[in-house]
Amino acid sequence: MNANDYLSPEEIKVLTQKNDWKGWWMVLKIWGSIAAIFTLLALFPNVFTILLALVLLGGRQLACAILMHDMSHRAVFKSARLNAFVGNWLGGYPVINDCVRYRPYHIKHHVNVGTTKDPDLSLTYGYPTTVMSFLRKVARDLAGITGVKTQLGVALINFGYIEYTASRTVHKISQSNRSKWNVIKTGVNYYWQPLLANAMIWCVLWLCGAGWVFLVWVAALFTTFNFSLRVRSIAEHSMVPDLEDAHRNTRTTYANWWEKLLFAPNNVNYHAEHHLLMTVPPYNLPKMHQIIKARGFYEQGVLAQNYWQIIKMAVSKKA
Repeated sequence: MNANDYLSPEEIKVLTQKNDWKGWWMVLKIWGSIAAIFTLLALFPNVFTILLALVLLGGRQLACAILMHDMSHRAVFKSARLNAFVGNWLGGYPVINDCVRYRPYHIKHHVNVGTTKDPDLSLTYGYPTTVMSFLRKVARDLAGITGVKTQLGVALINFGYIEYTASRTVHKISQSNRSKWNVIKTGVNYYWQPLLANAMIWCVLWLCGAGWVFLVWVAALFTTFNFSLRVRSIAEHSMVPDLEDAHRNTRTTYANWWEKLLFAPNNVNYHAEHHLLMTVPPYNLPKMHQIIKARGFYEQGVLAQNYWQIIKMAVSKKA
């Protein structure tokens, strides 16, 4: 299956056309909403607004991660350099990631989706599960356990202590294969830019007299961000009819306004379309969806009506 089965060369050319104004509007919506949440917290600090901000910021941090994802595909701006710069400083770095390292990792996902070589398999494997199992996973997300484990694993990899083998098992790197200087150098090279980006967020908040709000941003990064990421990942590749069939191993999910806010930023919910033609800018994915749906793609393809349907499927296994 490929895009030419459903789209003409002329349509592909139009759909893959990048529009810088639409790209900047997408970025502005993400950071405008983050600024609005920060403002709400600063003006009305109480338990309710803090809890609300934690939930909303988790979704907005997912939006930053998806922005990095889209920029890694160089599918937002016409300039490759602008994709990399904005994708890092307004996407990846604030959520402790970056386009350079993410791109080769993510291309492996596109090539090996659903197989044992898929680097994202840990995000989608094991569903459907029981209600209690799902609740335990969510509890670990919201308690910060998932976030700590993830960041600890990333740190151990980037400081040269462990690596993943082709089979996704953890392999400890021997002391003889890494010098102390290389460990420090590798770790600093990975973390200085994400730390600088987050320091800049704190500085802006501090200059506005609300430096404490940054603590809520960090708390969301370790808690609700991981919950939003979990639901989004389940929707894309879990509980699909055939993991080996490119037509049936990726799902598109319709999303209302609050689902877009929490689980489906930047039209990432049109995921079957993205896998069919990954160079299509996110702002063109709804148009692509309408075209291929009208031409019978979803007679075999996987389509869900909302994210509540996804969660119900995810917990459909009997205890």
